[in-house]
Amino acid sequence: MKQINHKVDLCIVGGGMAGICAAIAAARHGISVVLMHDRPVLGGNASSEIRMWICGAHGENNRETGILEEIQLENLYRNPTPSYSIWDSVLYEKVKAEKNIKLLLNCSCIETNVENNIIKSIKGWQLTTETWYTVEARYFTDCSGDSILAELSGAEYRIGREAKAEFNESIEPEVKDKKTMGMSCLFQIRETDRPQTFISPTWAEKYPTDNDLPYREHDTVTNFWWIELGGEDDSIHDTEELRDKLLRIVFGIWDHMKNYGDHGMENWVIDWIGFLPGKRESRRCMGDYILTQNDVEAEGKFDDIVAYGGWSMDDHFPEGFCYKLGYPTIFHAAPSPFGIPYRCLYSRNINNLFFAGRNISATHAALSATRVMGTCAIMGQAVGTAAAIAAMKNLSPKDIYEQEIKNLQQMLMEDDCYLPWQKRDVSNLSEKANLSSLSGTPQNLNNGYDRPIGGDDNGFIGNLGDWIEYRFNNEHEITELRLVFDSNMNRKIHNMPCNYPLIQNDFHVPETMVREFRIEILDENDKWTIIYEIKENYQRLVKINLKVKTKAIRLIPVRTWGAEKAHIFSWDLK
Repeated sequence: MKQINHKVDLCIVGGGMAGICAAIAAARHGISVVLMHDRPVLGGNASSEIRMWICGAHGENNRETGILEEIQLENLYRNPTPSYSIWDSVLYEKVKAEKNIKLLLNCSCIETNVENNIIKSIKGWQLTTETWYTVEARYFTDCSGDSILAELSGAEYRIGREAKAEFNESIEPEVKDKKTMGMSCLFQIRETDRPQTFISPTWAEKYPTDNDLPYREHDTVTNFWWIELGGEDDSIHDTEELRDKLLRIVFGIWDHMKNYGDHGMENWVIDWIGFLPGKRESRRCMGDYILTQNDVEAEGKFDDIVAYGGWSMDDHFPEGFCYKLGYPTIFHAAPSPFGIPYRCLYSRNINNLFFAGRNISATHAALSATRVMGTCAIMGQAVGTAAAIAAMKNLSPKDIYEQEIKNLQQMLMEDDCYLPWQKRDVSNLSEKANLSSLSGTPQNLNNGYDRPIGGDDNGFIGNLGDWIEYRFNNEHEITELRLVFDSNMNRKIHNMPCNYPLIQNDFHVPETMVREFRIEILDENDKWTIIYEIKENYQRLVKINLKVKTKAIRLIPVRTWGAEKAHIFSWDLK
């Protein structure tokens, strides 16, 4: 068989949302990356193969930003219809666009070479090309969900629920066990303009009455997450058998909705059925800190916060679909946001292993809040950024915590990752200039906060066409502009729909976004000269590389995607 070797700074296993964000962050910060993924498309649970929503922190203005928001805004701009094929392509092109990333799709990690608690290399099998890939790297990141690197390398991990007494967690069982949350096969339906029939396969389950589906919503707005099994089984090794059972349930539920009772499904048809289960829980790697229920409830105000959650402790019953005594999950209250410390994102016994996603160092109880993909994605960006620092400074993951945590936090905030209770450093150049505007009050534009927090908007609201100006006493060189626009962090849509009605108009660039703007400088003749303009902006974070000398520079927002005024959170000069 063909053999290909790669030698890079960072190898990431798993191309879900955590792995994508980790790879892009590391690559953009200048290190070489291999991203190995065992499926033909990226996205993991968010991909066209599984189609789970990207969920995250509850509450106003708590939406996750950074690379995840960049991806979702790209999708809203490019994919208004919306199509899962386009969504897959957006994820694919975001990775492929980075020259520092080598992407290996359809490639399964099956072997590691470990010496003195350091992973030296991994081996992967690419099914489509019948090729063995060996990847040597200084650092590895496990974003595989099931933590295949932990199993292969000897990294410490846990599976199942802790006993209540171990961490004094009230929602855990009295005795520890191996039970987990289960996995789901989803299905999606599409509305047509005429009645449609459905003939159920003979092997499908039968649910003749609504009493056969107690506490299970089955109308057009659900994503059928409750079609769930596996919590009482082996959530890794029993996956194929569980998939077969889930498919029998899926077809049986649609048969019930179409052919038993009145569910308003006369004109609806099956559009897609998932044959790859989406998992919630399996191995959890152990780091220098284990996040617990009590940490979540105390808001996680860690000194080494690098990400945050805000989903409730959504603890599904292990019985899943077979649980008939009530609603299939308990939404234990959790504050939003709550902090996640860096020490939960690297191995405590494998010295060059990071991890991000649903496999972080957490108890089962804490995992029930951190496992959603919005949270996983920002943890991925944190890990990718940390790996870049480690590679450039020849540090271990643990060294980052001991020596570079403040630097890591500032780099994340500079890349538009919100960190609760932290303030982004504003450049000296911005602070020394006089900031003024023709309309509105611009001082918030360099206050170090890039979203509304509590009762503070932390933004600038001004008339379209009016200028905002930095002015110096003397001429200064400017090399970069950093802008953060309003992408409406309270928009109610997910990354993709769970069903397809005849009319669907929700998928579009947020109206609050500044669409067209220009940059002007005061030239040597004291005349305003346009040096940069964009007419079709749809991104929240915009960085513009320049090399100009001037006494004054202006930002002029010209149009939005629908809002009457411009709403801008940051304008910073370097």
